[in-house]
Amino acid sequence: MEQFILQIILLVIVQLFIIFGIFFVFGFILTKLQKWTLDNYQKSVGWKGIFWTGWLGTPIHELSHIIFAKVFFHKINRVALFQPDFATGELGWVDHSYSEKSFYQNIGNFFIALGPMIFGSIILVILLIFLVPNGLEIFNEFSFSQLSFVIFCQSIWQILVKLFNLANISSWHFWLFLYTSFCIATHMSPSKQDRRGMWQGLLFIIFSLLVFDIFAFILQFDATKLILKIMSYFSIFIAVFSYAVIISFIHFLATKILFWPFKKYH
Repeated sequence: MEQFILQIILLVIVQLFIIFGIFFVFGFILTKLQKWTLDNYQKSVGWKGIFWTGWLGTPIHELSHIIFAKVFFHKINRVALFQPDFATGELGWVDHSYSEKSFYQNIGNFFIALGPMIFGSIILVILLIFLVPNGLEIFNEFSFSQLSFVIFCQSIWQILVKLFNLANISSWHFWLFLYTSFCIATHMSPSKQDRRGMWQGLLFIIFSLLVFDIFAFILQFDATKLILKIMSYFSIFIAVFSYAVIISFIHFLATKILFWPFKKYH
């Protein structure tokens, strides 16, 4: 019996990593890049410097919460798409409620928290395709036939070369794309409040996987094989999130270099 329980627990852990690993890894990277970028703004031009990107990035962040809240039947109580509060550091918020008795709505907390990351990344790709002449060609570089560190680095270099070529940087469409992308990328990672809701939803997802694996074991069904099959369709998320990380990193470097002369030492 103990061996059975241990086997189920290990199976759930593996499945969680397979399904949600990309969300946690990329979410962590995007959160760090966002923090470092916003720190560059605050230490150079002050807190209001965040408004330069927040006026667009924050409403998209909050709209993402609203979209996923609607999908999971949460009630929207109050919304502030862009209402900066210096005292709390908040730029906007979405107050939503749900029935704690609803399993589906509880799971929704996880996806509502990750909404800005998912929706924001998709918008970044749409901007790339429609505002940059060779945008589709650039995004296709993320279609890794064999994923390895060397191939990944080579692809990143090719992406940067194609993105910042002479034809692009001489077009005003490209600079519009770059600015709007910076706005969105800087405000797409989950906030502290979002992460609290995410962990609540994750508990219900873990319970769902636990029940699923127990029945799969009884019926002698290979649950992990099914999970891996589903994950084969998740490669698009790897491409989208990788691109979001690149845009976020470019923005971080830009603020680090351009704002360095104005840096305030505390």
